[in-house]
Amino acid sequence: MKSRLVQVFRGSRKAESYLYVDKDKGLADVPEVLLAQFGEAQAVMTILLDAQRKLARADAAQVLAKIEEQGYYLQLPPSAAQLFAREDNRG
Repeated sequence: MKSRLVQVFRGSRKAESYLYVDKDKGLADVPEVLLAQFGEAQAVMTILLDAQRKLARADAAQVLAKIEEQGYYLQLPPSAAQLFAREDNRG
């Protein structure tokens, strides 16, 4: 999978929710219903993403695949169970 210039937006309705989209297309491929639930989309960064890049809470290869398939990748905040599991793995 080749690299892609990706723009990341933060949503105003739910803390730690992010949309990853192709920089050239912007939010054009994101369904209106999702945008309404996401709230005001604030651009937070633009990155050159490839499958090997490390992301804090997402797998870069999966992000790229979703952008290719549906035009966007939605990252939601971790659930309480995910946070507890992460803490268990640290200690």
